[in-house]
Amino acid sequence: MLSKFKDISNSRRSILIIALIILIAITFETLQQMYYIKRFQIDENIAFFDILKAQAYRWIIWLLFSLVLVWYIKAQTFKLKIAFNIFKLIGIIFCLVFLNIFIISLSQMILSEYSFSLTELFTEFIPFFTYQKAPIYTLGYIAISLILYLYFDNEKLQIEVQKLSELKQTNTKLYNKLRTQVDEKSTVLNIKIGNKRKIIPVEQISWIEADDYCVKVHTTTNKTYTMRSSLKALEEKLNTNFLRVHRKAIVNMDLARELHLANTPNLILKNKTEIPVSKSNLRSVKDFLK
Repeated sequence: MLSKFKDISNSRRSILIIALIILIAITFETLQQMYYIKRFQIDENIAFFDILKAQAYRWIIWLLFSLVLVWYIKAQTFKLKIAFNIFKLIGIIFCLVFLNIFIISLSQMILSEYSFSLTELFTEFIPFFTYQKAPIYTLGYIAISLILYLYFDNEKLQIEVQKLSELKQTNTKLYNKLRTQVDEKSTVLNIKIGNKRKIIPVEQISWIEADDYCVKVHTTTNKTYTMRSSLKALEEKLNTNFLRVHRKAIVNMDLARELHLANTPNLILKNKTEIPVSKSNLRSVKDFLK
């Protein structure tokens, strides 16, 4: 909703700027014509609004031709991976100025008392209006081209931002979906032994024993490795088949053979290793075995 409001605001702002440029140009030209008419006493009875009317229809023709610029700049701005062709734009502007001058000269000749003559048209009217209108028409088209380019470039940027926002939402949903499906637990333990690293698959670990500030990792190959870690940290990383049975022991329950219930309960592994089970963890061990 906010982006739509911004689009409307930008459109109105661009239209107002273009309208202001045309209004200033028409007023300036009208005052300029009034000055020359009064200064050289061409017509003492001429009124400001009479000149304004004549200037207005010429600028309407100018404005209609500017629609070509709207189409061209919009098409160029939204082309992907293609640089804006400034030289082509300059050529289009000069062609539009020439067409303006030709149509204004032709209409002025038809509306005046002159009989139609191509010689008069190209030797009198066109040179006159070229001198009078070409500079300001050219500047006007350059100004409107700049405004249109900035407007469409901003519109293109907003579309790209919207696409990136939608892509981000899609990727976030996909990530959340995959995160619920992928097991984030470790599949190996990386143990430093001297200057080397030993990679142990977790399925080869039979149980882990706390040893002061380290742990001893006992494997199914009857080898033991010392690792700088805590049981709590490893408990969070290991798969769900690893169970804390004692404050000093985590067991791979896939390798558990039986539970001995006595004054001091013990968990017997398949390799006949006996691991004590604390009373606080006895219930979770029973539930797991069930």
